[in-house]
Formats: sequence, C-alpha cells, structure tokens
Amino acid sequence: MDFEIRKIRTAQGPVKLARERATYSRLMEQGYSNNEACRIIGINRRTGQKWRNGRSADRRQKAAPPIHMVVQPSGPSRYLREDERIHIADRLREKATVRAIATELGRSPSTISREIRRNRHPGSGAYRPHAAQARADARRPRPKPRKINDAPELRNAVQEMLDEKWSPEQICQALRARFPERPEMHVVHETVYQALYVQGRGQLRRELAGALRSGRARRKPRRQANCRQPRFTTPMVMISERPAEAEDRAVPGHWEGDLIIGKDGKSAIGTLVERATRYVMLLHLPG
Repeated sequence: MDFEIRKIRTAQGPVKLARERATYSRLMEQGYSNNEACRIIGINRRTGQKWRNGRSADRRQKAAPPIHMVVQPSGPSRYLREDERIHIADRLREKATVRAIATELGRSPSTISREIRRNRHPGSGAYRPHAAQARADARRPRPKPRKINDAPELRNAVQEMLDEKWSPEQICQALRARFPERPEMHVVHETVYQALYVQGRGQLRRELAGALRSGRARRKPRRQANCRQPRFTTPMVMISERPAEAEDRAVPGHWEGDLIIGKDGKSAIGTLVERATRYVMLLHLPG
C-alpha cells in the first residue's frame, strides 16, 4: 500500500483528509469493514461512517456524497443478480410466464413482475438485462438524495405554502392540482415532514419551529407505547380495581358514567347510571 499511516492521531481541526478518504474508499472496495479501514488509516470510526454514508448540508459544513461500494454477492441474495436478469430476458423472449420464471429462479412471482415493470425500457417496453442491472445499481446506494433538496422550484413552492401556514397534507394536494402534468413537482406529506425534521434547516430556509402550524421543533414518537402521550393527566383507575361494594351492587350510591357522541361529533350526551337501582340520568352537553 502506498499510503503512509499518520503518526499523530489526535484531533487536527478542519484538516482536509483527501488522501485518507481516497484510501478509505479503496479499502472498502477491497472488502474491509469500517472499523478495520479506520484503524489502518488512523481516523475515528465515526468519520469513516460519515464518508461511507455521506452527510447532509447544514450551517457548518457542505454536503458530501457517499462512497459507492460495489459488492459482488457470494450466495443467495434478496436482490436479483445479473445472471438472473439474463435468465429473465431469455425466458421472456421465449414467451414464458412470470410464474414459470419465478419457479425456475426460486423467487416470488411478484419479485419477477416488479423487476420487469420497473426496469423495462421506457420507450419500447423491452426488457434488457444489462440496462436493468445498471438501473438497479443506480437506485441502490443510500442515503437517497432528497427530492426537495434537488428541485429549487419545488422547494420554493413548498416554502411559500409553509409561510402561509398550510399543512403538509394541504401542500401535497395543492401541488398536484397546480402541476397536474409535472410529476417532478409532486410529493407526499412525509417528504415535507422529513425535509423539516430529518434534514433540519438545510433545505427549507425558515426557522423550524415556525414552519408548521403546530409549532413543534421535534417529532412526537407514537410508535412505541412508552413514548406516547397519555390520554388523561391523572392515572386512570381500571374497572378491575373497583371496590367490592360497588361491584356486587349491594350498596346504593355508586354511579358510573359514559359518553354518547352524535353524528360527526356535533352533539354529545352524558349518561349517569346508579349501579344498585339502575336509575339513569341523561345530561345534554352543549357545544
């Protein structure tokens, strides 16, 4: 190896590590892991992860593209290989069905159907295996570039609607109505949310807390049960914890309440039932 390992491995500030980055790229292409490559070059493993995955632009640094590694599969893979794509093209010329091709390759029929639909030639509709392999390799690197970041016109349109306090859902519908014949101007609401929360202030120029009507600077996690906001401010008492005298209806004076919501939530009635006598009281809740 023609690269000389750095003798001083302490922090050097904003030093341009061009030679280290090039050597790191060669080591990754040779099959080294991130930890091994960083140990050989003499850099922190987090620096290697940033070089491998790329980084987004912010106020302190510019965006950096990821290092694209081409790893040849050694065995069965979840992705179709080039020889499998050649087999698909040959069998399509023989008028074989999708299910027959899937059985021969040991793949799901939906995998073969999706492969033909996504990677066929947009003009002639013919399936060419080498061109399909090139399209698949171009789509595989991560992280993907953000659509809003790569389209200034789209970014400005989204920013104008955010300044008017439009929600991301309203922005998506408005873009489709305003540009019906331009798919490059269509986004889903999650794209807008990620441009605000994931990428921070690199893509949309306004302050994050004022970009959304909710005013939230961070997303609320709702997937995990322990991160969800409770419905009640005080701990809820379960029915199983009801006292015995109220459970067997022997002693009067215990009431239980419920709520009846009308159509479209425009009306509501509260119900109070005395458990011993079954006396019912209906309470009209205006507004």
